[in-house]
Amino acid sequence: MAKNKPRQVVPNQQVPARPRQQNDNTRSATPSAPFFSGRRLQFFIAGAIALVTWLFYKTSTNNLLTNWDDPGYIRDNALIKDLSAEGLKQIFATPVMGNYHPLTILSYAIEYSFVRLEPWLYHLDSVLLHIVVTLLVYYFTKALTQRTVAATITAVLFGLHPMHVESVAWLAGRKDVLYGTFYMAACLAHLYYLRASGSNRKLWYAGVIVLFICSLLSKPVAVTLPLVLLLIDYYERNEWNKNMFLEKLPLLAISVAFGIRSMIDQKSFGSLETKYVSFNFIERIGLGGYAFITYLWKAVAPLGLSCFYPYPSKDNGSLPAYYYIYPLIALGFIALIWFFRKNKVVLFGSLFFLVNIALLLQFIPVGGAIVADRYSYIPYMGLFFMAGYAISGFFEEGASRTTGNLLLAITAAYSLYLGLQTTERCKAWYDTTSLWRDEIEKQPKASNAFNNLGFQYFNLFNESVNEQERKVYFDSSYSLLKRAIELDPNFANPRVSLGELFRAANRFEEARVYYYDGLKLNNKEGNANAYLGLAIIYAIARQPDSSFICFRNAIGYRYHFPEAHSNLGNLYDMMRMPDSALKEYGIAVSQNPDMYAPYLNRGRLLHRLKRCDEAMRDFENAMRINPQMGEIYYARSYCHTQQGNRVAALQDVQQALALGFKQIDPAYYAMLQGR
Repeated sequence: MAKNKPRQVVPNQQVPARPRQQNDNTRSATPSAPFFSGRRLQFFIAGAIALVTWLFYKTSTNNLLTNWDDPGYIRDNALIKDLSAEGLKQIFATPVMGNYHPLTILSYAIEYSFVRLEPWLYHLDSVLLHIVVTLLVYYFTKALTQRTVAATITAVLFGLHPMHVESVAWLAGRKDVLYGTFYMAACLAHLYYLRASGSNRKLWYAGVIVLFICSLLSKPVAVTLPLVLLLIDYYERNEWNKNMFLEKLPLLAISVAFGIRSMIDQKSFGSLETKYVSFNFIERIGLGGYAFITYLWKAVAPLGLSCFYPYPSKDNGSLPAYYYIYPLIALGFIALIWFFRKNKVVLFGSLFFLVNIALLLQFIPVGGAIVADRYSYIPYMGLFFMAGYAISGFFEEGASRTTGNLLLAITAAYSLYLGLQTTERCKAWYDTTSLWRDEIEKQPKASNAFNNLGFQYFNLFNESVNEQERKVYFDSSYSLLKRAIELDPNFANPRVSLGELFRAANRFEEARVYYYDGLKLNNKEGNANAYLGLAIIYAIARQPDSSFICFRNAIGYRYHFPEAHSNLGNLYDMMRMPDSALKEYGIAVSQNPDMYAPYLNRGRLLHRLKRCDEAMRDFENAMRINPQMGEIYYARSYCHTQQGNRVAALQDVQQALALGFKQIDPAYYAMLQGR
């Protein structure tokens, strides 16, 4: 049996006394973390970034729609005006203006369901989405570098840079801020995926795929994401391995599928061309180099910003020789990347920019612009990342804080300059007139600017009831459209617009000449509008056969053409074919429920058919859309008369007169007054 070990006694051991409780005045203070540290500091910085970005962009929330793509995406887009199950199906099945981006169209549809065509909510949402992208840039950079200063500078430069105004203040630019939201979220999710383990790793990978698809459904240019994820892999792991490439294969397959779909949509819309100027492969290299260098220097000095940068004209059939210098400068930039290839910050930032800008350098021509401010939206993050990281190095241990503080002050002053430029740029996007006046000032040879401003003055001429105003608008429209033709004799749109101008002025022979001139240039969009104008002229001239042929051609060029269907309804009404007229008015309303004309004319027809209740609903819809149109009140007065409500009829006639409508039947007015 084992013996118990003897108890060991420690000499002179004393039991420690229980410490006395200290009162509040004598208790020793223990060091505590500063209030603004850790998570609180991150929230404070993120809130400050969001607030500053909002302050410099808030002026754009007062802006209106422009006549540049906003009508096609919003005002005249029937897809956004139906949120039923069938409507949602059509949104995800139909490309719009050569682009397949159903989530962008869905965002417009949701806004339309709340405010219809009031622009403030659309603009507010674009600003808020830009703030979200900016915050994602901050959190991604902070997570990647573990440097708060680097993340703050990167996000501030991204949020305030005036090159990004086009993506925010232009409602048709919504696709940039929306795809940017999902794109940066996918980058952040991939970083978490790399650092996760077990089942969480699979969830993060699935999240990356979902966010990637959402980004592509917002704008197909997101196809570059798999390459950017490889850059994140290298930054995080300092290497590339086989598994990294294999796990990108599903993403690459999705990219290829969306890329092919995008090319098909662009080609069918006619966007894969540079208007009437063609460039060979060598010239394309020169133009690509020019665009690349332009994006680089505008990142530092955002001067002379405009909404459209036209392609250069050829001198004696050749591109000016200095354009071939730009590819050499671009090669120098690429050589610098190679020289600093062991510096993962330079490698990541420069390749992030290069990967995202490469598809936008017009090697494959899309549209008629050689450079576009909106194309810099996501690519610039790479350049700002390098700048932020470089400055943050002066706040690391052993660095010169004095130099760091000086650089921080310079950055703050530069950011203030960017913010003020951004606010001014937002003002240029206020409406159609301000936008194209600014474009003409910056790009005096941009024929599309003269055309678009000229067409805006045509609209003002068409809407005005003041004879002096109408003359000013007519003369302004005419001179601007003629200037557009002088700058580009092969541009069909200003010729068709001149046809519209003369038709609205009841100068039908001159209008007919311009319409046929436009048709000779064989432009799809121009042809649709020219045939519609000719159809109206032939209808007014009581030549229904010719009018029907032109209507058929117009609708053949553009199936969703509510103006054509509305006017075709007028022709059927004139030909005493009420059923056919009602059908065409119905198509017009379904394609664009925000046009007052088909409601007004259908209401008149229903009144004559003694279907006054239906007519009144149409008149009310027309008034909701255009409450300042006196003609609608006058037409409704006849329904009130038919219903025996002479007081309401008289009020409508008086309201029509107050709004400037002059085609009042004196005998009818006298009858209502009881004379």
